[in-house]
Amino acid sequence: MTEPSKVIHVRNVGHEISEPDLLQLFQPFGVINKLVMLRAKNQALLQMQDVPSAVNAMQFYANVQPSIRGRNVYVQFSSHQELTTMEQNTQGRGDEPNRILLVTIHHMLYPITVEVLQQVFSPHGYVEKIVTFQKSAGFQALIQFQSRQSAISARNSLQGRNIYDGCCQLDIQFSNLDELQVNYNNDRSRDFTNPSLPSEQKGRPSSQPGYGDAGGMYSLQGHEVGFPQMNNGAAIAAAFGGGLPPGISGTNDRCTVLASNLNPDRIDENKLFNLFSLYGNIARIKLLRNKPDHALIQMGDGFQSELAVHFLKGATLFGKRLEVNYSKHPHITMGAETHEYLNSNLNRFNRNAAKNYRYCCSPTKMIHLSTLPQDITEEEIVAHLEEHGSIINTKLFEMNAKKQALVLFENEEQATEALVCKHASSLGDSMIRISFSQLQTI
Repeated sequence: MTEPSKVIHVRNVGHEISEPDLLQLFQPFGVINKLVMLRAKNQALLQMQDVPSAVNAMQFYANVQPSIRGRNVYVQFSSHQELTTMEQNTQGRGDEPNRILLVTIHHMLYPITVEVLQQVFSPHGYVEKIVTFQKSAGFQALIQFQSRQSAISARNSLQGRNIYDGCCQLDIQFSNLDELQVNYNNDRSRDFTNPSLPSEQKGRPSSQPGYGDAGGMYSLQGHEVGFPQMNNGAAIAAAFGGGLPPGISGTNDRCTVLASNLNPDRIDENKLFNLFSLYGNIARIKLLRNKPDHALIQMGDGFQSELAVHFLKGATLFGKRLEVNYSKHPHITMGAETHEYLNSNLNRFNRNAAKNYRYCCSPTKMIHLSTLPQDITEEEIVAHLEEHGSIINTKLFEMNAKKQALVLFENEEQATEALVCKHASSLGDSMIRISFSQLQTI
């Protein structure tokens, strides 16, 4: 049996599993210093701050099968006691420079075409040829530059960058090929030196598998700084790791939802904002004065309102079982009783929208707190939240040098109340952020 180590070896890490997914699996056990994704092998290496933290994680997952996005992953101590630069380069980086690059795109939420790749790589030199294909490691491309120096420049500048905010991360190696063979000029392959090539073999489909029905359903909200603007539509539908949750169609176009059976003595617009903003940006909220237990919530788009209806219907808040349905009103008109949130910096989907979609879920017993003061204690967190219910357990930890916490309540209603009342509240000198965690135990 391998001796205990700070380094944990994770196997069966599918392409749909992202770095944040793995971090969420292990962060309750201690500080995570390093994480290396070995995409070509469907594996990962993760280094905890110390051996006891790694031992705690291994002991817990010896009794509970770890699972991410419905896929079982398998953990064991690594033979490495530390992750060094050499181990972090196990995917072949640092090979002999070549004018052809092998590019693997991780966490590909939006379709990537030859045109997209050409826009990303051409600022570093003339791109002669591009060939894209699907492998076990994920979506890959071979990109041939006119000169080796251009390929080196592109790799140095783009390695590890995202094409779009929060997704489509570039993992770039030098290929050992001498020349790319391109037979067709289409959205999967292109010879820019020979524009006369045919576009397709007769009878062969032209769209990428898995994206043929998705393009254009939603427009991209933002782009990674430094990359050119991409104008083609793309579906956020793929944000859940390649497929939407059961019951989500991705085709709804109604932005406004009606929440009813509210507790009129305890609810207000800001509390509704704290809850519904978990599923999308909020434009406006209006409590209906002639029906005090009803409210209209206008989401950023139809996909976000569908998520809210799906995940919040039947949730319990302030002793009432919520009813959440689509409204007959397409928009909420401005007025004295309408609260505007369109430009609020508390909207969670202003940046890294794709990342936030992945954490959408129904209310759970566990809440996750972030942007905490650096000197915060578990006792202070409990004192801040205990009025909302029985706290079973808490876990304070650090990620990227920032304090975060998990708090487990006795039931979902108590956790939901704590979230709607204390999200964006002040704790010490910080405004804290709260969301639901999908972890079952601490």
